[in-house]
Order: sequence, then C-alpha cells, then structure tokens
Amino acid sequence: MAIIVNIDVMMAKRKISAGDLAEKIGITPANLSILKNQKAKAVRFSTLNDICRVLDCQPGDILEYQSDTPQEE
Repeated sequence: MAIIVNIDVMMAKRKISAGDLAEKIGITPANLSILKNQKAKAVRFSTLNDICRVLDCQPGDILEYQSDTPQEE
C-alpha cells in the first residue's frame, strides 16, 4: 500500500500508550492496532481529526505517501 501510517512516531514523541490513545479517541485498541500496522483499508476523517487533536499534530505528521512503482530516471 502506498499510504504509510506513522502513528507510532507521534505516540512516542507525545509519550502516550496505544491504550491511552485508543481510549481518548474513542476506538478499540484492536482498531488502533489495525491502523498502526498498515492493515486498515480506510480511516474516517472524524477518527483522523481525533488522533490529530489528541497527539497535537497535523495529518501529514502521521500519514505519508510512498509510490508503489519504481521511479524512472
């Protein structure tokens, strides 16, 4: 998948555990794990909003695009 989720990086910077983050954003720890481990097919804007609010970050701090195809030179 071309979208990389870097929630772990922001969680470490903010010193918050997965359980605490899941509780504060209102999702189950299992669903947060799915998101963190690149298994999610989608994320709701409301969930992304809550993650950014709790971690005090921008969506670009936790989501990254990487091309699936090799770059031609």
